[in-house]
Amino acid sequence: MKEEKSITGIILAGGKSSRMGSEKGLMLLNNKPFIQYSIEALQPLVDTIMIVSSNSDYDVFGLKRIEDIIPDSGPIAGVHTGLTYSKTENNLVISCDVPLLTTSLLKKLVFYKDDDYDIIQFEAEGKTSPLVALYKKHCVDKCKELLIDGEKRLRKLVLALRTKTVSVLNKEHILVTNINTIEDLKRITNAIKH
Repeated sequence: MKEEKSITGIILAGGKSSRMGSEKGLMLLNNKPFIQYSIEALQPLVDTIMIVSSNSDYDVFGLKRIEDIIPDSGPIAGVHTGLTYSKTENNLVISCDVPLLTTSLLKKLVFYKDDDYDIIQFEAEGKTSPLVALYKKHCVDKCKELLIDGEKRLRKLVLALRTKTVSVLNKEHILVTNINTIEDLKRITNAIKH
């Protein structure tokens, strides 16, 4: 019998990708879509994976795809949607533009899942990563409250709840780097070649 991990993986792929010029999750790194890397990093740790996106191109990955309940409201809306559909207390939420993310790095978030925090996020180079984080199901209520107030910034959610920040090692910074531009993609590609 398969052991229940009781964690849901939620991949946010609903961004506008305006700086990249095309759908970020479907951009290729070493001939593999970004989102495939996210799926592979999550799979050993979760029971189910959902993709939050209105783009049906993601259906090719054979996962449940859900659209934002409150559209055009930024990353909080994506987190809100994912947590609304989730059936588990613990949820690994990652954006689709962090292709170097690894299962072993995500385990560092899961390690704290039983502690009394609402959100467990990474920090690298002094910057926090609320889009590579573990969220408790009940965060959905605060998401909704902020969305009703017209708030789209995830940082507001993080500040409003009990949040633990886990620092990544210097050598791991690149693993939580999100790719927003073609330049970022080139830099990441060069970094993994060396």
